[in-house]
Amino acid sequence: MEKSVINEFIKEIELFKDLTEDECRVLSEQIEVQTHEANSIVFAENTPRKNLFIIYEGEIELFKKTPFGEEKRLSFFSKYDFLGEGALMDDSPHSTSARTLLKTTLFMVSRESFLELFRHNSSLGAKVLSRIARVISRRMKQTNSHMVNAAAEFESGRTRLEHDLLGEREVPQEFYYGVQTLRALENFNISGITLAQYPVLIESLAMVKKAAALANFELGLLSKPVKEAIVQACDEILNGKHHNNFVVDMIQGGAGTSTNMNANEVIANRALEILGYEKGQYKYCHPNNHVNLSQSTNDVYPSAVKIAVIYSNRKLIEVLSNLIVSFKAKAKEFAGIIKMGRTQLQDAVPMTLGQSFEAYAVTLGEEIERLEQNAKLFLELNMGATAIGTGINSDPDYSNKVISHLKSITGLEVVLAPNLVEATQDTGAFVIYSSALKRLAVKLSKISNDLRLLSSGPRAGIGEINLPPMQPGSSIMPGKVNPVIPEVVNQIAFKVIGNDLTVTLAAEAGQLELNVMEPVITQSIFESIEMLKNGMATLKYRCIEGITANAERCRKLVEDSIGIVTALNPVLGYETCTELAKEALMTNRGVCELVLEKNLLSREELDELLAPENMIKPKRMK
Repeated sequence: MEKSVINEFIKEIELFKDLTEDECRVLSEQIEVQTHEANSIVFAENTPRKNLFIIYEGEIELFKKTPFGEEKRLSFFSKYDFLGEGALMDDSPHSTSARTLLKTTLFMVSRESFLELFRHNSSLGAKVLSRIARVISRRMKQTNSHMVNAAAEFESGRTRLEHDLLGEREVPQEFYYGVQTLRALENFNISGITLAQYPVLIESLAMVKKAAALANFELGLLSKPVKEAIVQACDEILNGKHHNNFVVDMIQGGAGTSTNMNANEVIANRALEILGYEKGQYKYCHPNNHVNLSQSTNDVYPSAVKIAVIYSNRKLIEVLSNLIVSFKAKAKEFAGIIKMGRTQLQDAVPMTLGQSFEAYAVTLGEEIERLEQNAKLFLELNMGATAIGTGINSDPDYSNKVISHLKSITGLEVVLAPNLVEATQDTGAFVIYSSALKRLAVKLSKISNDLRLLSSGPRAGIGEINLPPMQPGSSIMPGKVNPVIPEVVNQIAFKVIGNDLTVTLAAEAGQLELNVMEPVITQSIFESIEMLKNGMATLKYRCIEGITANAERCRKLVEDSIGIVTALNPVLGYETCTELAKEALMTNRGVCELVLEKNLLSREELDELLAPENMIKPKRMK
């Protein structure tokens, strides 16, 4: 490749923007051109940094391997982007790997050649290193008070200039989000939980935007090329692409405006690329004028959230159903094991261990119907309401058209709310659905309490069941194993119960034509769903499926219990049985022993009455 081509190209690279014409020519002499076929490794994780790579043509993905060997995609780089600039400063190992997605041409500057150049032209070297420092500084701005955006460390360093009503800002070139999202990043450094952590919400936003574009095209409000570009961008998001560009904190001011604009900007900039333009050339596809056409945050945001909750609810029910299967399997396994039932933590009457686990399965099964029933409330949407429900800035036919497209795109029987003013300010569906999540959490916590009690000991407690040992239980007490899985489920329940209160208070805080607290409602509900899913899966695989029964311990507790006197009540009468129980307690003797001693029943009669099958179900009274 001719040096003149290289020289002209590097003038567009962020790292070299401070260089003079002569300095660019000097630097271009140090550049080596490389060509890589698709799916080639450019550099690998944990290998020493040796080269700065600049992409002339093609595309590269940056990825990292998890401890389990899975690849986690971090970012994409294309023309004008650069990677490995840290090599010009030191030879520390790469923290990631880079792989070509297409046939790619790279300009390479080695660390050795740059240091040699620095020795002869310190001014040039200082300018480049200064730019590298600015790139690193910009990446560090992505650091959150609670976490670091995993992809922020791997920004290319290039920027583009965008503006809004508050002025101009530099936006990282490789990201699809724009200036309003950038401001939201700075304003809402709150929870560290971003939209990217809830892919279902991102995909629901894309569905809403796609439906809006199709409706607007039918109404003659969007040109075919712009419509098709928006639809393609939305489809890419639905296929899992660009999710790392949804960076706004889940908890935010503005009733979800930052979330809506994050979606608008990502879709607009990707659509611009599809149309053959550069990101930020909003004249051709604007986040507000085109992607947000006929819409407001106040109908887009709640509609997308409702669709996302419906999808999330399906997954929650799937996980819950799998847990119920495990409880039913244990109920069958333990069907023949007699144990003591208890009320008020006192001995009551005998039952089987299988009956205990069957009861858990049944009580959780009831929650499937509640969740399904409450989730149906989210099918009613306010699309076309725009700002407050009056439909200002939308076509009279828009609402019905966008709902029709949403029905097709989502596969859900969504309907238009009968009164859009009411629907825009009402959050009652979230309140009742959150209560269903709370009810499920309460039941899971109660079951976890039971498991901890029944497994208590192992020698000095009830000890009727054994939970699978998961980890050592003490830093000071050797041999101690704690019921850590039921304990964590308890704590999940506490969080869900707290989130339900948050949803209730936020719903109550609505004022006039809008409830601006919907972001915290959304965050609370999605956090509850996610924690319940993870908690139930953990409970199933790391606890319930590994539970074993101490059958002999169960039987001995029954035989030693005063509670079996209840089984004799229909034959001997309440008064006699009371005296027997009192004497058994005072003398520390068994009920059966006293019955035989007093000749109240024969051994045959006693054995018949106390047979397990006769104590765990109704029996005809004579």
